Amino acid sequence: MLQGTGSHAGKTVLVAGLCRLLARQGLRVLPFKSQNMSLNAHVGIGGGEMGWAQVMQAEAAGVPPRVEMNPILLKPRAGARSQVVLLGRARRDADARGYYRLTPTLWPAVRRSYERLAREADVVVIEGAGSPAEPNLMRRDLANMRVARMARAPVLIVGDIDRGGVFASLVGTMVLLPPADRRRVRGFVINKFRGDASLLAPAIRDLVRRTGVPVVGVVPFLSRLALPEEDSVGLDGGVAPLSGGLRVAVVRLGHISNFTDFAPLETEPGVRLVYAEEPRELAGAALVVLPGSKDTIADLRALKARGFVEALAEHRRRGGRVLGVCGGYQMLGRVIADPHRVESGGRETGLGLLPVATTLARRKVTRRVRARWRPDGPVFEAYEIHMGATRASGAPRPLFEVAGRAEGCASPDGRVWGTYLHGLLESGAARRRVLDWARAAPAPAAVGEARDHRAIREEAYDRLADTLAACLDEGLLRELGGA
Repeated sequence: MLQGTGSHAGKTVLVAGLCRLLARQGLRVLPFKSQNMSLNAHVGIGGGEMGWAQVMQAEAAGVPPRVEMNPILLKPRAGARSQVVLLGRARRDADARGYYRLTPTLWPAVRRSYERLAREADVVVIEGAGSPAEPNLMRRDLANMRVARMARAPVLIVGDIDRGGVFASLVGTMVLLPPADRRRVRGFVINKFRGDASLLAPAIRDLVRRTGVPVVGVVPFLSRLALPEEDSVGLDGGVAPLSGGLRVAVVRLGHISNFTDFAPLETEPGVRLVYAEEPRELAGAALVVLPGSKDTIADLRALKARGFVEALAEHRRRGGRVLGVCGGYQMLGRVIADPHRVESGGRETGLGLLPVATTLARRKVTRRVRARWRPDGPVFEAYEIHMGATRASGAPRPLFEVAGRAEGCASPDGRVWGTYLHGLLESGAARRRVLDWARAAPAPAAVGEARDHRAIREEAYDRLADTLAACLDEGLLRELGGA
């Protein structure tokens, strides 16, 4: 089991790397994270909702994603509340105190999910959540040492040296853990190191002296890995702009969700992707994207208050394109109504760029789909996660066909598109269609062929596995592989 000194230490990516490394040894490997808090969700094989991180880890292991790999998904929303998704289905909203009261009823689902995976796997690679050494959370633990004890799993503690303070964090974690949990820790992994690892030798000797725990690996910082971030912390500072190229600006909403949709643009030749915090950052963009949101009406009101409406109008006057995905699609319409208080409640006038209206509903739609771009392709895989029904007025101009039904909408002038389909940019052919539309011309020959992003992730998993094979303790790897 990989636990961390805190969030964003790199556990998710390291678990994916271990899954690929062990799977290449011929083992059946399954990932598991009992509780995940993230607005990046995906749809598992059975149609249930689960964290994107565990879908990625399942890809690395070469197995289909299942909700048992992430039995509890918490999706934060306004008012310090979260939607609780249990085994793929949204159950209720709860604040922190309300969630703590639920933990006795949630733990059996965690245990059953793990036991089901363990019966099928040679190895289950488990990811913790946040830090295991939070005294205020230990009694209510559903994700760290309680899971390790249930699974009888050895624990590796991961620390992020790139952020600084890694040795203090590792020592502090061990000091705060109860003695029985300390004994379960088999090693430390120092992650994201830039430079010559031999220079760490004196600090590592001191760490071992203080804790009695060996450092089983120093993992180098891997740049341009092309794997989507698990949470919006990874978006801070946006994506470093390159000189030249097609500028795509994704509006950074307060409750942004499923921004993994745009990861394929980070490695697309000839594209500069930025996450726009302010209206002025839309300047020079050929394409502005309104992404998904966990609180669409609240984010729509915030866009208006922050001056984005005027910036979008100026963008369109310059001939720019606008794409709305999921909640962003709803915002582009004429009105959004939330009569059942699914999110913030109330009713809000939309941006009026598409002839559609949305009513939020209690039932959440979660499904994997195969879509065809109208009228003649391309065909691509996608998924839907939304709690609204959007209807067009007048003569609708749908973008796609999904299982015989029309999906999405284009504006009468063709410069604004909206869709509920997540994963639109994963397919190289579909991504090229979007970018050619944004350019108002076919891609220049220098850009080259658009690749499916899944193929790019496959290369990243192999790169990760090769790196871990080279820098993790050989005895540890033999033990994990059952040798």
